[in-house]
Amino acid sequence: MFDRFHVADDIAIRIQGDDMRFTVENIFRHLGVPEEDAKRSADALLYADLRGVDTHGVSNMMRTYIKGMQEGTINPAPVMKIVKDAPAVATVDSDTGLGLTIGPQAMELAMDKAEACGMGAVAVNNGRHFGAAGYHAQLALERNMIGLAMTQGGVYMPPTHGATIMLGVNPIAFAAPTRNEAPFIFDASTSSVAVNKIVLAQRLGLNIPGGWVAEPDGTPIMEEGPAPKDFRMLPVGGTREIGSHKAYSQAVMWDILCGLLSGGGPGFRDLQSSCHHFIAYRIDAFTDLESFKDDMDFYMKSLRECTPAPGEERVLYAGLPEYETYQDRSVNGIPYHPEVIDWFREKTAELGVEHRLGE
Repeated sequence: MFDRFHVADDIAIRIQGDDMRFTVENIFRHLGVPEEDAKRSADALLYADLRGVDTHGVSNMMRTYIKGMQEGTINPAPVMKIVKDAPAVATVDSDTGLGLTIGPQAMELAMDKAEACGMGAVAVNNGRHFGAAGYHAQLALERNMIGLAMTQGGVYMPPTHGATIMLGVNPIAFAAPTRNEAPFIFDASTSSVAVNKIVLAQRLGLNIPGGWVAEPDGTPIMEEGPAPKDFRMLPVGGTREIGSHKAYSQAVMWDILCGLLSGGGPGFRDLQSSCHHFIAYRIDAFTDLESFKDDMDFYMKSLRECTPAPGEERVLYAGLPEYETYQDRSVNGIPYHPEVIDWFREKTAELGVEHRLGE
Protein backbone atom coordinates (compact mmCIF):
# COMPACT_ATOMS: atom_id res chain seq x y z
CA MET A 1 0.00 0.00 0.00
CA PHE A 2 1.21 3.55 -0.69
CA ASP A 3 3.31 4.89 2.22
CA ARG A 4 0.98 7.90 2.50
CA PHE A 5 -1.75 5.54 3.77
CA HIS A 6 0.28 3.97 6.53
CA VAL A 7 -0.39 5.23 10.04
CA ALA A 8 2.60 7.30 11.13
CA ASP A 9 4.86 5.47 13.57
CA ASP A 10 4.81 8.36 16.04
CA ILE A 11 1.04 8.07 16.57
CA ALA A 12 0.39 4.39 15.81
CA ILE A 13 -0.84 2.13 18.58
CA ARG A 14 0.54 -1.37 18.07
CA ILE A 15 -1.76 -4.21 19.07
CA GLN A 16 -0.80 -7.88 18.95
CA GLY A 17 -2.83 -9.85 16.44
CA ASP A 18 -4.12 -12.30 19.07
CA ASP A 19 -5.40 -9.43 21.23
CA MET A 20 -7.33 -7.86 18.36
CA ARG A 21 -8.59 -11.30 17.32
CA PHE A 22 -9.88 -11.91 20.88
CA THR A 23 -11.68 -8.54 20.82
CA VAL A 24 -13.23 -9.05 17.38
CA GLU A 25 -14.41 -12.58 18.15
CA ASN A 26 -16.07 -11.33 21.34
CA ILE A 27 -17.90 -8.59 19.44
CA PHE A 28 -19.14 -11.07 16.83
CA ARG A 29 -20.31 -13.53 19.49
CA HIS A 30 -22.14 -10.73 21.31
CA LEU A 31 -23.99 -9.95 18.07
CA GLY A 32 -25.22 -13.54 17.81
CA VAL A 33 -22.53 -14.98 15.57
CA PRO A 34 -21.92 -18.70 16.29
CA GLU A 35 -18.49 -19.72 17.59
CA GLU A 36 -17.04 -21.17 14.37
CA ASP A 37 -18.43 -18.31 12.28
CA ALA A 38 -16.91 -15.78 14.69
CA LYS A 39 -13.51 -17.47 14.42
CA ARG A 40 -13.63 -17.62 10.62
CA SER A 41 -14.73 -13.98 10.39
CA ALA A 42 -12.03 -12.75 12.76
CA ASP A 43 -9.43 -14.81 10.90
CA ALA A 44 -10.36 -13.14 7.60
CA LEU A 45 -10.07 -9.66 9.12
CA LEU A 46 -6.78 -10.35 10.92
CA TYR A 47 -5.36 -11.88 7.73
CA ALA A 48 -5.75 -8.42 6.18
CA ASP A 49 -4.39 -6.45 9.14
CA LEU A 50 -1.34 -8.67 9.67
CA ARG A 51 -0.37 -8.35 6.00
CA GLY A 52 -0.85 -4.61 5.67
CA VAL A 53 -4.13 -4.78 3.74
CA ASP A 54 -5.52 -2.24 6.20
CA THR A 55 -8.42 -1.22 3.95
CA HIS A 56 -10.01 -4.63 4.51
CA GLY A 57 -9.12 -5.14 8.15
CA VAL A 58 -10.91 -4.27 11.35
CA SER A 59 -10.38 -0.49 11.04
CA ASN A 60 -12.92 -0.05 8.27
CA MET A 61 -14.95 -3.22 8.14
CA MET A 62 -16.06 -3.82 11.74
CA ARG A 63 -18.10 -0.61 11.74
CA THR A 64 -19.95 -1.78 8.64
CA TYR A 65 -20.50 -5.32 9.91
CA ILE A 66 -21.75 -4.26 13.34
CA LYS A 67 -24.15 -1.76 11.79
CA GLY A 68 -25.45 -4.36 9.33
CA MET A 69 -26.06 -6.98 12.03
CA GLN A 70 -27.74 -4.49 14.35
CA GLU A 71 -29.99 -3.20 11.57
CA GLY A 72 -30.84 -6.68 10.31
CA THR A 73 -29.28 -6.43 6.84
CA ILE A 74 -26.63 -9.04 7.72
CA ASN A 75 -27.64 -12.42 9.14
CA PRO A 76 -25.26 -13.14 12.06
CA ALA A 77 -26.02 -16.88 12.00
CA PRO A 78 -26.39 -17.90 8.34
CA VAL A 79 -26.95 -21.48 7.24
CA MET A 80 -25.15 -22.12 3.96
CA LYS A 81 -27.33 -24.12 1.58
CA ILE A 82 -26.26 -25.90 -1.61
CA VAL A 83 -29.02 -25.18 -4.13
CA LYS A 84 -27.43 -26.76 -7.22
CA ASP A 85 -24.81 -29.49 -7.21
CA ALA A 86 -22.71 -31.40 -9.73
CA PRO A 87 -19.43 -33.34 -9.42
CA ALA A 88 -17.16 -30.36 -10.12
CA VAL A 89 -19.43 -27.38 -9.42
CA ALA A 90 -22.08 -26.07 -7.07
CA THR A 91 -24.20 -23.02 -6.34
CA VAL A 92 -24.62 -21.90 -2.74
CA ASP A 93 -27.20 -19.67 -1.04
CA SER A 94 -25.50 -17.51 1.64
CA ASP A 95 -28.66 -16.89 3.67
CA THR A 96 -27.64 -13.17 3.78
CA GLY A 97 -24.57 -14.06 5.84
CA LEU A 98 -21.17 -12.44 5.78
CA GLY A 99 -18.81 -13.72 3.13
CA LEU A 100 -16.16 -13.74 5.87
CA THR A 101 -17.62 -17.05 7.06
CA ILE A 102 -19.52 -18.28 3.98
CA GLY A 103 -16.51 -17.68 1.70
CA PRO A 104 -14.13 -20.09 3.46
CA GLN A 105 -16.83 -22.78 3.55
CA ALA A 106 -17.54 -22.30 -0.16
CA MET A 107 -13.81 -22.41 -0.92
CA GLU A 108 -13.48 -25.66 1.02
CA LEU A 109 -16.34 -27.07 -1.03
CA ALA A 110 -14.56 -26.01 -4.24
CA MET A 111 -11.37 -27.71 -3.01
CA ASP A 112 -13.26 -30.89 -2.11
CA LYS A 113 -14.62 -30.97 -5.65
CA ALA A 114 -11.13 -30.32 -7.02
CA GLU A 115 -9.85 -33.31 -5.05
CA ALA A 116 -12.36 -35.48 -6.88
CA CYS A 117 -12.37 -33.84 -10.31
CA GLY A 118 -9.11 -31.92 -10.67
CA MET A 119 -10.96 -28.59 -10.56
CA GLY A 120 -13.83 -27.28 -8.48
CA ALA A 121 -15.95 -24.14 -8.81
CA VAL A 122 -18.59 -22.75 -6.46
CA ALA A 123 -20.87 -19.79 -7.22
CA VAL A 124 -22.43 -18.05 -4.22
CA ASN A 125 -25.54 -15.84 -4.14
CA ASN A 126 -27.57 -13.94 -1.52
CA GLY A 127 -24.46 -12.96 0.43
CA ARG A 128 -22.78 -9.99 2.01
CA HIS A 129 -19.27 -8.50 1.94
CA PHE A 130 -16.49 -11.11 2.05
CA GLY A 131 -13.49 -9.02 3.11
CA ALA A 132 -10.14 -9.39 1.37
CA ALA A 133 -10.44 -11.63 -1.68
CA GLY A 134 -6.88 -12.81 -1.12
CA TYR A 135 -7.86 -14.45 2.15
CA HIS A 136 -10.20 -16.87 0.39
CA ALA A 137 -7.85 -17.59 -2.52
CA GLN A 138 -4.88 -18.36 -0.25
CA LEU A 139 -6.84 -21.02 1.64
CA ALA A 140 -6.08 -23.29 -1.33
CA LEU A 141 -2.35 -23.14 -0.58
CA GLU A 142 -2.78 -25.32 2.51
CA ARG A 143 -4.07 -28.10 0.25
CA ASN A 144 -1.41 -27.66 -2.46
CA MET A 145 -3.90 -26.08 -4.85
CA ILE A 146 -4.22 -22.88 -6.81
CA GLY A 147 -7.06 -20.72 -5.55
CA LEU A 148 -9.15 -18.10 -7.32
CA ALA A 149 -11.73 -15.92 -5.55
CA MET A 150 -13.85 -13.05 -6.83
CA THR A 151 -16.83 -11.00 -5.73
CA GLN A 152 -19.19 -8.32 -6.99
CA GLY A 153 -17.86 -5.94 -4.36
CA GLY A 154 -19.38 -2.54 -3.61
CA VAL A 155 -21.30 -0.81 -6.40
CA TYR A 156 -19.40 2.47 -6.75
CA MET A 157 -18.18 2.50 -10.35
CA PRO A 158 -19.71 3.85 -13.57
CA PRO A 159 -18.76 2.24 -16.89
CA THR A 160 -16.14 3.97 -19.01
CA HIS A 161 -17.73 7.13 -20.50
CA GLY A 162 -20.68 6.74 -18.10
CA ALA A 163 -22.00 8.82 -15.22
CA THR A 164 -24.39 6.34 -13.57
CA ILE A 165 -22.95 3.91 -11.04
CA MET A 166 -23.50 0.44 -12.53
CA LEU A 167 -20.62 -1.76 -11.37
CA GLY A 168 -19.03 -3.09 -8.25
CA VAL A 169 -15.30 -2.62 -7.84
CA ASN A 170 -15.35 -6.41 -8.27
CA PRO A 171 -11.99 -7.62 -6.92
CA ILE A 172 -10.35 -10.89 -7.89
CA ALA A 173 -7.60 -12.81 -6.10
CA PHE A 174 -5.29 -15.58 -7.29
CA ALA A 175 -2.97 -17.64 -5.08
CA ALA A 176 -0.35 -20.18 -6.16
CA PRO A 177 1.92 -22.16 -3.80
CA THR A 178 5.71 -22.09 -3.69
CA ARG A 179 8.24 -24.14 -1.74
CA ASN A 180 10.65 -21.63 -0.18
CA GLU A 181 9.75 -18.28 -1.71
CA ALA A 182 6.80 -16.18 -0.54
CA PRO A 183 3.69 -17.50 -2.34
CA PHE A 184 2.26 -15.53 -5.22
CA ILE A 185 -0.98 -13.93 -4.01
CA PHE A 186 -2.56 -11.32 -6.27
CA ASP A 187 -5.57 -9.43 -4.89
CA ALA A 188 -6.93 -6.37 -6.65
CA SER A 189 -10.14 -4.64 -7.58
CA THR A 190 -11.05 -3.61 -11.11
CA SER A 191 -11.38 -0.05 -9.82
CA SER A 192 -8.34 2.21 -9.60
CA VAL A 193 -8.00 1.33 -5.90
CA ALA A 194 -10.17 -0.17 -3.20
CA VAL A 195 -13.06 2.06 -2.08
CA ASN A 196 -11.84 1.78 1.49
CA LYS A 197 -8.56 3.41 0.45
CA ILE A 198 -10.56 6.56 -0.33
CA VAL A 199 -12.25 6.28 3.07
CA LEU A 200 -8.84 5.83 4.69
CA ALA A 201 -7.49 8.91 2.89
CA GLN A 202 -10.47 10.93 4.12
CA ARG A 203 -9.88 9.71 7.68
CA LEU A 204 -6.21 10.70 7.53
CA GLY A 205 -6.92 13.99 5.75
CA LEU A 206 -4.81 13.06 2.72
CA ASN A 207 -5.01 13.99 -0.94
CA ILE A 208 -5.44 11.22 -3.48
CA PRO A 209 -3.70 10.93 -6.86
CA GLY A 210 -5.46 11.75 -10.11
CA GLY A 211 -7.18 8.93 -11.93
CA TRP A 212 -8.71 7.30 -8.86
CA VAL A 213 -12.19 8.84 -8.73
CA ALA A 214 -14.68 10.82 -10.80
CA GLU A 215 -16.96 13.77 -10.09
CA PRO A 216 -20.68 13.01 -9.50
CA ASP A 217 -21.33 13.64 -13.21
CA GLY A 218 -18.75 10.99 -14.19
CA THR A 219 -15.93 13.35 -15.16
CA PRO A 220 -12.59 11.73 -14.24
CA ILE A 221 -10.51 13.75 -11.77
CA MET A 222 -6.98 13.54 -13.15
CA GLU A 223 -5.20 15.92 -10.75
CA GLU A 224 -4.14 15.16 -7.19
CA GLY A 225 -6.39 16.57 -4.48
CA PRO A 226 -8.98 15.67 -1.84
CA ALA A 227 -11.66 13.20 -2.85
CA PRO A 228 -15.09 14.79 -3.34
CA LYS A 229 -17.68 13.70 -0.82
CA ASP A 230 -19.93 12.24 -3.53
CA PHE A 231 -17.27 10.47 -5.60
CA ARG A 232 -17.46 7.68 -8.17
CA MET A 233 -14.70 5.10 -8.46
CA LEU A 234 -12.88 4.89 -11.77
CA PRO A 235 -11.83 1.64 -13.45
CA VAL A 236 -8.07 0.94 -13.51
CA GLY A 237 -6.60 3.37 -16.03
CA GLY A 238 -8.98 6.20 -15.20
CA THR A 239 -9.84 7.14 -18.78
CA ARG A 240 -10.44 5.33 -22.08
CA GLU A 241 -7.17 6.70 -23.43
CA ILE A 242 -5.21 5.02 -20.62
CA GLY A 243 -7.13 1.75 -20.84
CA SER A 244 -10.05 2.04 -18.39
CA HIS A 245 -12.25 0.09 -20.82
CA LYS A 246 -10.21 -3.04 -20.06
CA ALA A 247 -10.86 -2.97 -16.30
CA TYR A 248 -14.47 -1.92 -16.95
CA SER A 249 -14.98 -5.05 -19.07
CA GLN A 250 -13.25 -7.21 -16.45
CA ALA A 251 -15.67 -5.85 -13.84
CA VAL A 252 -18.53 -6.96 -16.08
CA MET A 253 -16.92 -10.42 -16.44
CA TRP A 254 -16.62 -10.92 -12.68
CA ASP A 255 -20.21 -9.66 -12.26
CA ILE A 256 -21.35 -12.34 -14.72
CA LEU A 257 -19.41 -15.12 -12.98
CA CYS A 258 -20.43 -14.04 -9.47
CA GLY A 259 -23.91 -12.62 -9.91
CA LEU A 260 -25.55 -13.89 -13.05
CA LEU A 261 -24.06 -17.40 -12.95
CA SER A 262 -25.16 -17.84 -9.31
CA GLY A 263 -28.68 -16.57 -10.08
CA GLY A 264 -28.15 -13.40 -8.06
CA GLY A 265 -28.15 -11.02 -11.02
CA PRO A 266 -25.97 -7.96 -11.65
CA GLY A 267 -24.71 -6.15 -8.60
CA PHE A 268 -26.56 -2.89 -9.24
CA ARG A 269 -29.95 -4.67 -9.11
CA ASP A 270 -29.74 -5.39 -5.37
CA LEU A 271 -27.26 -3.23 -3.51
CA GLN A 272 -27.75 -5.18 -0.28
CA SER A 273 -26.69 -8.49 -1.80
CA SER A 274 -23.22 -9.62 -2.82
CA CYS A 275 -22.40 -12.70 -4.88
CA HIS A 276 -19.07 -14.51 -5.06
CA HIS A 277 -17.24 -17.16 -7.07
CA PHE A 278 -14.49 -19.56 -5.96
CA ILE A 279 -12.33 -21.89 -8.03
CA ALA A 280 -9.73 -24.45 -6.92
CA TYR A 281 -7.19 -26.17 -9.17
CA ARG A 282 -5.60 -29.42 -7.95
CA ILE A 283 -2.08 -28.96 -9.26
CA ASP A 284 -1.18 -32.65 -9.42
CA ALA A 285 -4.14 -33.23 -11.72
CA PHE A 286 -2.34 -31.05 -14.27
CA THR A 287 1.37 -31.60 -13.59
CA ASP A 288 3.83 -32.91 -11.01
CA LEU A 289 3.27 -30.99 -7.76
CA GLU A 290 6.89 -30.93 -6.63
CA SER A 291 8.14 -29.78 -10.02
CA PHE A 292 5.48 -27.06 -10.02
CA LYS A 293 6.71 -25.75 -6.64
CA ASP A 294 10.32 -25.81 -7.85
CA ASP A 295 9.30 -23.86 -10.95
CA MET A 296 7.35 -21.38 -8.82
CA ASP A 297 10.39 -20.81 -6.58
CA PHE A 298 12.58 -20.25 -9.65
CA TYR A 299 10.00 -17.88 -11.14
CA MET A 300 9.41 -15.81 -7.98
CA LYS A 301 13.14 -15.65 -7.16
CA SER A 302 13.88 -14.51 -10.71
CA LEU A 303 11.30 -11.74 -10.41
CA ARG A 304 12.59 -10.72 -7.00
CA GLU A 305 16.19 -10.57 -8.25
CA CYS A 306 15.33 -8.74 -11.48
CA THR A 307 17.50 -5.65 -12.06
CA PRO A 308 15.58 -2.58 -10.80
CA ALA A 309 14.86 0.29 -13.16
CA PRO A 310 16.73 3.57 -12.50
CA GLY A 311 15.50 5.20 -9.31
CA GLU A 312 13.86 2.03 -8.01
CA GLU A 313 15.22 0.04 -5.07
CA ARG A 314 13.89 -3.42 -5.89
CA VAL A 315 11.41 -5.49 -7.89
CA LEU A 316 8.44 -6.97 -6.05
CA TYR A 317 5.75 -9.48 -6.98
CA ALA A 318 2.21 -9.87 -5.68
CA GLY A 319 2.27 -11.38 -2.21
CA LEU A 320 5.89 -10.53 -1.34
CA PRO A 321 5.25 -7.16 0.41
CA GLU A 322 2.37 -8.70 2.36
CA TYR A 323 4.56 -11.65 3.37
CA GLU A 324 7.26 -9.27 4.65
CA THR A 325 4.70 -7.13 6.47
CA TYR A 326 3.36 -10.26 8.17
CA GLN A 327 6.87 -11.07 9.45
CA ASP A 328 6.97 -7.68 11.15
CA ARG A 329 3.40 -7.36 12.41
CA SER A 330 3.15 -10.90 13.76
CA VAL A 331 6.04 -10.04 16.10
CA ASN A 332 5.77 -6.29 16.69
CA GLY A 333 2.00 -5.91 16.52
CA ILE A 334 -0.39 -4.24 14.09
CA PRO A 335 -0.14 -0.41 13.91
CA TYR A 336 -3.58 1.14 14.30
CA HIS A 337 -4.62 4.78 14.16
CA PRO A 338 -5.54 6.05 17.67
CA GLU A 339 -9.05 6.86 16.44
CA VAL A 340 -9.56 3.18 15.58
CA ILE A 341 -8.51 1.97 19.02
CA ASP A 342 -10.63 4.64 20.72
CA TRP A 343 -13.60 3.48 18.64
CA PHE A 344 -13.07 -0.15 19.64
CA ARG A 345 -12.81 0.73 23.32
CA GLU A 346 -16.00 2.80 23.14
CA LYS A 347 -17.86 0.14 21.15
CA THR A 348 -16.87 -2.72 23.45
CA ALA A 349 -17.93 -0.64 26.46
CA GLU A 350 -21.25 0.12 24.77
CA LEU A 351 -21.81 -3.58 24.01
CA GLY A 352 -20.48 -4.81 27.35
CA VAL A 353 -17.79 -6.87 25.61
CA GLU A 354 -14.32 -7.64 26.98
CA HIS A 355 -11.35 -6.40 24.95
CA ARG A 356 -7.57 -6.63 25.09
CA LEU A 357 -6.68 -3.22 23.68
CA GLY A 358 -5.29 -1.52 26.77
CA GLU A 359 -6.81 1.32 28.73
